[in-house]
Order: sequence, then structure tokens, then C-alpha cells
Amino acid sequence: MDSISFGRVAVTLPNLDEPGLYLSHVTTLDSARGIVQDFQYGDADLRDLHLAETRLITGRVSNLRVDRMQLDQVRLESVEFDSCDLAAARIADSKLSRVVFRNCKIMGAGLIGGTLDNVLFDNCKLDYATFEQIRATGAVIFSKCALTEASFTGCDLGGAVLDTCNLRQTEFGRGKYQGLDLRGNDLTALRGVANLGKVLIDRAQQAELAEALVTELDVTFADNLDDR
Repeated sequence: MDSISFGRVAVTLPNLDEPGLYLSHVTTLDSARGIVQDFQYGDADLRDLHLAETRLITGRVSNLRVDRMQLDQVRLESVEFDSCDLAAARIADSKLSRVVFRNCKIMGAGLIGGTLDNVLFDNCKLDYATFEQIRATGAVIFSKCALTEASFTGCDLGGAVLDTCNLRQTEFGRGKYQGLDLRGNDLTALRGVANLGKVLIDRAQQAELAEALVTELDVTFADNLDDR
């Protein structure tokens, strides 16, 4: 299988172009059997997409626009989403394994109570997204993503990587972040810095974390007080 490395972490990607693999065009991702496999789907503009207890295995979704997407207890295995607008998506209690989101808009999305195993978000807009009780069981990479005012709460992201991302007002609530790789990012506008024990940074980023902490504590500098 193909893989790509980010620092010390390598993420395994779905190999959708391997010899002998044929992806059939499908007109829906819903199935009475609960399984859609070896598929291509896209170039669609939907108002609603709701999948529950469904498995999507080995497929590519491209140029899909959905106003409201809800995935409940869904398993995605070896699936690539390319150039999709999945704004306000809700993905709950689902398992994603060898999944790539590339050039996607997933602003305001909610990922709640699931597991991520070898998942890559590449050049995606994830502003205002909410990650709650998400557990990384394998490599998880956010590369060149916008995460403005996104929040992570109760997540286990040990070993995950944020690479060259916009982390303005990105908030980290209580969770497990030991080993989270934050190198290559501007950390000055992070929130929840006190929860980021044992993360991985460059020495030059110490001042950025300190600035973020000072801002969060809302301290007053003595030289700003009137000497009266």
C-alpha cells in the first residue's frame, strides 16, 4: 500500500489505482445490503445525505456537494474524498481507516465519538469544526489545513501530526495529546495551551506557546499600569 511520511509518522493511503482494481460508478452511497464496495461516486449536488450502519469500502468520492451530511456508525475503509464540499457534516460513532480528505471544505463539521486509523486531511478547510471523543488508533495527519476556531475535546491524539496548518484560535480541551506533533505551525493563537502536555515542538516554538499562554491567562503587565 502507498504511504507518505510527515516527520516521524507515516500514514497509509488507499491504493485506488492498483492494477486489476476496477471502480464502478454508482448513483448513490446508500445500499440495502449496507455495503458499497469498489465504487466511484461524485459530481453531485445534494440537499441531504444520511448513512447509518453502512460500510464504504475501496472507493473514491469526488466533486460532491452536500448541504447536510450525517454519518452514524459508518465504517469507511480505503476511501478518498477529493474536492468535496461537506460543510456542516456530522460523523458520529464511526470508524475511518485508510481515508483521505483532499481539497475538501468541511467547515463547521462535527466528528464525535469515533476512531481514526491512517487518516489524512490534506489542504482542507476545517474552520469551526468540532472533534469530540475522537481516538487516533493509527496515524492521523492534518496537512496544510485551515483549523480556525476548531476545537478538540476529550480526544486521544497521541502520535497525530498537524503540519503547516492555520491554528488561529484553535482550542484544545482536556484530552490525551502526548506525542502530538505541532512542529511547523504558528502556535501564538492557540487556546487551551495548558492541556498540551508532552506534545512535540521545535525549540523556536517555545516563545509562541508562551505568548499563547499569556494571552489565555489575560495577565496584566506592570509597566502598563499608571504609576500613581
